[in-house]
Amino acid sequence: MRVLIVNTSENIGGAAIAANRLMEALKNNGIKAKMLVRDKRTDQITVTNLPQSPLLKAKFLWERYCIWQANRFKRHNLFQVDLANTGTDITSLPEFKEADVIHLHWVNQGFLSLKNIRRIIDSGKPIVWTMHDQWPFTGICHYSGECTKYHTECHHCPLLIHGGSSNDLSAKVFRRKKQMLHGAHIIFVACSHWLEGLARQSALLIGQEVTSIPNTINANIFHPAEKKKVRLQCNLPVNKKLLLFGSLKTTDPRKGIIYLIKACRILKEKDPDLSAQIGIVVVGNQADRIRRFFPFPVYAIDYVNNERQMARLYNAVDAYVTPSLEDNLPNTIVEALSCGVPCVGFNVGGIPEMIEHHRNGYLAEARNAEDLAEGIRFTLNAPLKSQLSANAVRSALKKYGETNVTSQYIAVYTRATQKR
Repeated sequence: MRVLIVNTSENIGGAAIAANRLMEALKNNGIKAKMLVRDKRTDQITVTNLPQSPLLKAKFLWERYCIWQANRFKRHNLFQVDLANTGTDITSLPEFKEADVIHLHWVNQGFLSLKNIRRIIDSGKPIVWTMHDQWPFTGICHYSGECTKYHTECHHCPLLIHGGSSNDLSAKVFRRKKQMLHGAHIIFVACSHWLEGLARQSALLIGQEVTSIPNTINANIFHPAEKKKVRLQCNLPVNKKLLLFGSLKTTDPRKGIIYLIKACRILKEKDPDLSAQIGIVVVGNQADRIRRFFPFPVYAIDYVNNERQMARLYNAVDAYVTPSLEDNLPNTIVEALSCGVPCVGFNVGGIPEMIEHHRNGYLAEARNAEDLAEGIRFTLNAPLKSQLSANAVRSALKKYGETNVTSQYIAVYTRATQKR
């Protein structure tokens, strides 16, 4: 079986990392898998990119311009929505023609348009579409928050300036998606049961098969290591209790770093003895900009796309904190658990499927900084830290191990082929 994985980027962003790992896992389990991307960054021979042209950047800019124009030339949620009004036809590429299954992942920001996706559907190739957020079944948003208009038809989008209108971009794109999916037979895969549940409520996916399979992890890279040794390698203090926060963009409001800051201030006030030992490792773009908001020493590190370096950083800390306000199945939690690092996060999205309260970490009440602080205190002061770590590794291998995940995808590919 030959599978073509299609994603905008090769290894930047959570969806790209997940798609790339799946490709490697499939190859390790006897599947001929390739990856087609717009943005290639390595010399990996099984990853190919679109023929390079100035038009690729122009398509990305055109889509952003249309959003900017609709928002009366303000940067209001400019990257929280996508229109898929421009892109590249991939059906003529040799990689597409030789594939038995087309596996779409995150294809936004000018990579594939709705018309391009319809051409993939019309090619007759079996299609699997892994949803890394809500965009495949909403009008234009990647995360809808409390909005449920996609249950029937999007309009008055809260992510558009002044709340949109009855015939705004979200309404127009929703209708185009409905037309694009008419008569299509696609197996949609959510990375979490949470996202699967939301997808099943969308009017766009009525009649489509929807299931869930988690992202996989490479346990040969993400595994426990000796803490003191990796701290010295990473130039981190050996005498601190270190917390880790990581995100592509650390200041993204959805990632909730404001709640981590509040939790740290609560700890500073209420638990001075513990606070004297805490340090914060912040990894991601703009990490240095938030240093001054924390009451503890901050060790800021720019975005890391080297997996082995990231594994060292996980192993250097005592707990990973993810105060995300809305998330699917964060790769960072899977990575931390696989390294034996307890995790603290809010009880939102797919996170409760990953963090087992008091077993491999702490699930805090959503948007509750007091409870997040309690979670940090619990993981740092746990009398049986070794048991927390062992549970973390055990849960990661059981749920996200390559053999488990690939076997589920192979079954989906087989069903997709039989539907034709």
